[in-house]
Amino acid sequence: MKEEVNRRVPIGAGSHSKMGLCLLLFLCLLSFTSPSKAQCLQDSDIFHDGEKVEFDLYFKWGLLMTKGGGATMTVTSSEYENQPVWKSELLLYSSGMIDKFFSIRDTIVNYTTQEKPRLLFSTKRSDEGGYYQIDNLTYSYKDAETHVHAFRRNKNRIKADTVLVGGNCVLDILGSLMYARSFDWHEMEQSKHYHLQVAMGKSVIPISYHYEGQQIVERENVKYATRYFIVDIYDDAFTQSKEALEIWIGDDDNHLPIKVRAKLKLGAMEAYYKDASGLRYPLNSRIVVPRKK
Repeated sequence: MKEEVNRRVPIGAGSHSKMGLCLLLFLCLLSFTSPSKAQCLQDSDIFHDGEKVEFDLYFKWGLLMTKGGGATMTVTSSEYENQPVWKSELLLYSSGMIDKFFSIRDTIVNYTTQEKPRLLFSTKRSDEGGYYQIDNLTYSYKDAETHVHAFRRNKNRIKADTVLVGGNCVLDILGSLMYARSFDWHEMEQSKHYHLQVAMGKSVIPISYHYEGQQIVERENVKYATRYFIVDIYDDAFTQSKEALEIWIGDDDNHLPIKVRAKLKLGAMEAYYKDASGLRYPLNSRIVVPRKK
C-alpha cells in the first residue's frame, strides 16, 4: 500500500537520519547555475562526452584512517525521450573492513538536456547490506517553480509516490556538484554564499556553498591547486548544519573535485581524486612534488 500519493511537499518537509543523509550527500557531492538566474544549469563546459573520474573513499577516526571504498563518475552524450541529453552516472562501492560492516553498492544516473540545460530525470539504485531500494525523480518546470515527482520503492512495496515543489533551481544529489564545477573563477567572491536546493527522498533540502579562497591539497607526493568551499545543509536532521561538508575543486578548467570531507560525530569521511580519462582540458592544477633522495 502506498504511504503517500501525489502530495505536494513544501521545502524542508520529511526527515532523514543524520548519518544516512550525511553519507548520501558526502558520496554524491563527488559527482556533479546560478539559482539567481532564470536558468538553473548554465551553458558551460561542465559536461564533456567521455569524461571518467575515479575517487578513493576513506573513513577517519582520530589518527586512524582506513580506506573504505571508491567511486567512479562518468559523463556521456545520450538520448532521453527523443531528445539529446547528457547522461551522468556515479557508481559507489565499499571495500575492505568497511565493506564487512556497511556494504554499499549504489548507482546514481541522471539525464540533463544539452540545449538550455535542465534536469529531466534521476534514478538511484541502492544495495546496502542486502537492503535494496529504488528512488526515481522526474522533473517538470512551470514559471519559477520546479516540480519533482518522487517515487520510492524497495523489493516489497512502494514507499513514496509524491510531488515535491521547489524554486527555479532544484537539482538531484548527483547534479549538486555540477553546481560547484560550473563556477566562473574570475567572478568568485570570497565568503560569498551560493544557494541551491537538492531533491532527495521525500524532501527538498536547501544547501549553501560559500567560497573560502585558494588552497593547496597534497597527497602522495602530488600537490593540487584548488578552490576551497564550505557547504551548509539546512535540514532538521542535522544538529550542526553549518559547515557539514568541505570541498576542494581543482583550480583549472576541468573543475574536478580533488578532495571532499564530511565531519561525523565520531571522525570523518574523506574522498580523494584518484585518476581521470577523457578530460576536456589538461589537469593543470596537478603539481608533482619531487621525491626526496
